[in-house]
Amino acid sequence: MFDFVKKNQETIDCLLVLNHPTLLPILNQLYEQGTLVPAILIEAQNGSDDEPSVEFSENLGVEVGIPTYFYHSAEVRLLATEIVKISSTIDLAIGHFLHLGPSCSLSEKLMNTIKTSEIGDRQSFLLLQQTRLAQKLKERLGYLGVYYKRNSQYFYRNLSQTDKQKLLEQLYADYREILLNYFSQEDELVNSTIDGFVNNAFFSDMSASQILEIHMELMDEFSQQLKLEGRSEDILQDYRLALIDILAHLGEMYRRSIPREDIPFELLYRMD
Repeated sequence: MFDFVKKNQETIDCLLVLNHPTLLPILNQLYEQGTLVPAILIEAQNGSDDEPSVEFSENLGVEVGIPTYFYHSAEVRLLATEIVKISSTIDLAIGHFLHLGPSCSLSEKLMNTIKTSEIGDRQSFLLLQQTRLAQKLKERLGYLGVYYKRNSQYFYRNLSQTDKQKLLEQLYADYREILLNYFSQEDELVNSTIDGFVNNAFFSDMSASQILEIHMELMDEFSQQLKLEGRSEDILQDYRLALIDILAHLGEMYRRSIPREDIPFELLYRMD
């Protein structure tokens, strides 16, 4: 295992190993050489009655009752009977690993024996590993981090009447622009306007029914204008495509913003 980890240390996202006494020398050797990766130690059983059992704390979902570390202080332990939680545990192990300090890659004894340049190399490797894994974890979490950074003070329902009116005026203006240019050849402009509209709606926590109401009111306005010009209203049916496009975009943002049950909540606050 030692050779495998050393060879693939730059591509390993998380090391999953069965906790066994024969493993300790290998993990110690990796630690002594400053080769650190996220790690999950799978416990085959709880152990004897005289030993502290492996449990998960209510808030963090991390193990409690075991005071020592086999590899490094960011390792996570998981009972074999809880293997169904492996996906969330991997995310948790990576999240812990992201918060390891540079000096954790070196023992106090080694700090006094190896060259300063080698210390810098090992700490640089840890930083590179953390940066790479942070980006991958962000990609896995999708909109989650963004969602929980929304400020509820700016939600439509919490705004003052004046601010509500200003927000609606902005949304109506943006939606009108989307409709007027939706079938034009300027796809990039339309997509940009849609993105801006959806972002405003998302961070204001607007519902699909409120977007539909904006659409219907503008359709009524367009219908009256067409009647005055003596033109058919049939063309307005085509604008349902714009509504579907916007609601699909907004719905996807909301869907991806709902925390998966298998993702520890505290990871959402470790993505900065």
